[in-house]
Amino acid sequence: MDKYHGAIIICAFALDLLLGDPRRPTHPVVLTGKLIAYLEKILYGAFKTPAGLRAAGVILWLLTVPTVYFSTNAIIGLSYKVNYWLGFFSSTWLIYTSLATKNLADEALAILAELRSGDLQEARARLGGIVGRDTGDLTVEEICRATVETVAENTIDGIISPMFYAFLGGAPLALAFKAASTLDSMVGYRNERYIYFGWFSARMDDLLNYIPARLGGLLILMASLLIGLDAKRGLKTVLSDAGNHESPNAGIPEAAVAGALGIRLGGWNSYSGILHFRPYMGRKLRDIRPGDIRVAVALSIIAAFLALVAGEIIILMWG
Repeated sequence: MDKYHGAIIICAFALDLLLGDPRRPTHPVVLTGKLIAYLEKILYGAFKTPAGLRAAGVILWLLTVPTVYFSTNAIIGLSYKVNYWLGFFSSTWLIYTSLATKNLADEALAILAELRSGDLQEARARLGGIVGRDTGDLTVEEICRATVETVAENTIDGIISPMFYAFLGGAPLALAFKAASTLDSMVGYRNERYIYFGWFSARMDDLLNYIPARLGGLLILMASLLIGLDAKRGLKTVLSDAGNHESPNAGIPEAAVAGALGIRLGGWNSYSGILHFRPYMGRKLRDIRPGDIRVAVALSIIAAFLALVAGEIIILMWG
């Protein structure tokens, strides 16, 4: 890694805050998604039995994630051979594409703006772009709950986790993580098509987010303390409720936010017309309101800054 590794991550984080997600055909995540779709067509049709589909899912992961890691490493290596600053820029740009701090905040605040303007249909439509559940009939409170939940959960896999892996192994490891995350978002479902084919991608996503989720939960609690929320109640909620979540990771940030705000997350959601109950996180001390979306966004951004500072301090200490 570059001797100015810490500076690269600071620059990448700054770019993310300034520019947001670069939506273009050459975005690494878009290219990874195309690779996954191509490999899925080949592998899924070649196996018919549950055991075969499980094996195909493992092959898919092993073909995708190492390919992204080594190709990213090659791009950066070639860039440094041409010119040091080209290498610095390449590393910065690639790490920047793995972060979603501004994009997550913008999407959530856009939903809040629609709610405050009274356009419930547009709020539902915008929410449908960032969550997997059905949104067509959600009430204002349900829209607020879904938005707060997705901000809390995506603070981990969209910000804390890629930053964690960027500190550990630079752009190649950060983008390898994003490839694993993209696999989970594309095939990691428990439906008829993917219950066997996507099992390995789902389990690997859980594994890769395991440490970042716990660090991120702590950072969210620290962020809640900084803005005057009840961090102590947030910690108690994590300890009492996070383990009830079906995900070993998502319950931690959701419980931290729910406890700090004094609201209850979780409950009944509809996916493709099928109702699914998500365990409750937190005690319902009051109803969820639109302003909670802004607070959740603030917690997400502050937690991201705290993660950056913590990583830079560790680099300085070990350097």
